Amino acid sequence: MVVGDFPIETETLVVGSGPGGYVAAIRAAQTGQKVTIVERDTVGGVCLNVGCIPSKALISVGHRFVEAKNSADMGVVAPEVTLDFSKAQAFKESVVKKLTGGVEGLLKGNKIEIVKGEAYFVDANTVRIIDGENAQTYTFKNAILATGSRPVEIPTFKYTDRVINSTGAINLKELPGKLVVIGGGYIGTELGSAYANMGSEVTIIEGGKDILAGFEKQMTQIVKKGLKKKGVEIVVNASAKGVEETKDGVNVTYEAGGEEKTIEADYVLVTVGRRPNTDEMGLEEVGITFAERGLIAVDQQCRTNIPNIYAIGDIVEGPQLAHKASYEGKIAAEAIAGEKSVVDYLAIPAVCFTDPEMATVGYNEEQAKAEGIEYTAAKFPFAANGRALALNASDGFVKLVARKEDGLLIGAQIVGVGASDMIAEMGLAIEGGMTAEDIALTIHAHPTLGEITMETAEVLLGNPIHILTKK
Repeated sequence: MVVGDFPIETETLVVGSGPGGYVAAIRAAQTGQKVTIVERDTVGGVCLNVGCIPSKALISVGHRFVEAKNSADMGVVAPEVTLDFSKAQAFKESVVKKLTGGVEGLLKGNKIEIVKGEAYFVDANTVRIIDGENAQTYTFKNAILATGSRPVEIPTFKYTDRVINSTGAINLKELPGKLVVIGGGYIGTELGSAYANMGSEVTIIEGGKDILAGFEKQMTQIVKKGLKKKGVEIVVNASAKGVEETKDGVNVTYEAGGEEKTIEADYVLVTVGRRPNTDEMGLEEVGITFAERGLIAVDQQCRTNIPNIYAIGDIVEGPQLAHKASYEGKIAAEAIAGEKSVVDYLAIPAVCFTDPEMATVGYNEEQAKAEGIEYTAAKFPFAANGRALALNASDGFVKLVARKEDGLLIGAQIVGVGASDMIAEMGLAIEGGMTAEDIALTIHAHPTLGEITMETAEVLLGNPIHILTKK
């Protein structure tokens, strides 16, 4: 890093190189802006290094292992299947390395300066970038804050080698014999399911009345059924009280049903939420307005109350999703370039990589009711689809929600194999203002999982082919 008292000038400064920051930087460069991106750790942020990507690599390992062991009914018998966890971790790291290297190449290819260090704002046009004992002042015309979030730490569950967060869970050196997960949200359930697939004995302790609270109960029931088949114990309406480390593991104490219990495990994974990284950056001194929970208040172009400073991703209101951050990054970069881009979150999907997967976009039935929308809804089961049966993965359904007056699609929910990929068609349909009839009239290839979407639209219209309905 250059060290000196003379400030370096840039047009657009992006703080953070995760899926929000690096996308914002590239889009800004595409509009002709001179861009500098600041990253204190590794290019790619949490998502590429210790979040979305490595977790999905381990989830894939778990799927492969289970399929190899449990395919006898399909005529595939492999009685001596073993899991080399060190190789599984090496595979995960290779995926991460390819993607982070690719992102760094894209940034350099777009002539974006990459600066290592932590950013501290001096005023609305000046920042100090500190890397160890070195520091350099940068001046900028506009800035995009994309600093992401970090796991919440419970006072009674301080992080150690045995009390871990999601980052620790992804980077374990050994496969846990027993794993306790505190928190039954999407992170805890995904990782708990992955380790259960790889052979760990998993217990999920959830404070609410059910796990995966952000999804419809009809969907989570199928996921819970799958978890129980793996031997995962789910304890709801429970309060995690504390943890005691032993020589080779932990004793986790929790209260459920008025009774205090203790469970032994090798590790305890704490997944009770994430906190925005908005502290220790000098934002208060600059005059940035904050909303609740340390989030930054922004307008429809991701602009803060300081006109030349924008904020995106986990540090602003809304779900903490990588694709939301990327979307907002493009909006902010285009707004700086003078374009009229604004955010529209109606067709933003949410996916949970459980087993089976869950995905949702737009309104579900409960949300439609709350908004006073008159709607119709219909479901079609994976069990009536030839491709799902051929995959031996027939658990799940597709549900479509349409406006009653004209059949306009306003929401979709999918639980089943491939849900994470199938939801894209529904997002496009909602974004494009399509109706159930449009989906039903679209010819879908056979045999594919995508046909389930077409069949669901036909159920919604009252003329299904492959299931019987009551007249």
